[in-house]
Amino acid sequence: MLKPWTIEQFFEWQSRQPDRYELVNGFPVRMQAAARNIHNDIVINILGELRTRLRGSGCSPFNGDGSIETIPGQIRRPDAGADCGPRNPDAFKAATPRMVAEVLSPTTRDFDTYDKLAEYKQVESLDTILIVEPNAAYVVVWSRGQDRGWTRHIIEGLDAVVDLPSLGINLPLTEIYDGIDFPGRPRLVRIADPAG
Repeated sequence: MLKPWTIEQFFEWQSRQPDRYELVNGFPVRMQAAARNIHNDIVINILGELRTRLRGSGCSPFNGDGSIETIPGQIRRPDAGADCGPRNPDAFKAATPRMVAEVLSPTTRDFDTYDKLAEYKQVESLDTILIVEPNAAYVVVWSRGQDRGWTRHIIEGLDAVVDLPSLGINLPLTEIYDGIDFPGRPRLVRIADPAG
């Protein structure tokens, strides 16, 4: 029987691989490749806004090359996040992640919305989890209250704003979705009544 890897073994191995992996149940799992342009554009928009708005705050954005430890020994790579801990240039994971964002894609939509979300909620330092819909201006925001319980909010429409009080900033949806052309909604076609 194979012995589960430690985080240190995983990162040492990962540093020599051309693809990105997560550490799940003690073993490396290759991440999805070839995200669509719309996914990448939204991730870049989020990272750009985080970089601008967090400047001078002591927090730094990170992308999918960074990682967080969700449960002991388990490494996940959110699409974007904010790390407010001491920044070690040689480290592979966020020291104190405060916020993570996942932009949904067809192949990982259910997993990101349920399983991965459940893991993120176990990270003590996290205060905000964003689940970003690429096909409409629609963001599900999970935020931690003073009692450390999680509350779900839906932020919808290009005029709306995602508040991130633990970071002292907000993210307007117009910026998250800047340059994004949403797919058109299918038109309903009226079918003639065969009786008449």
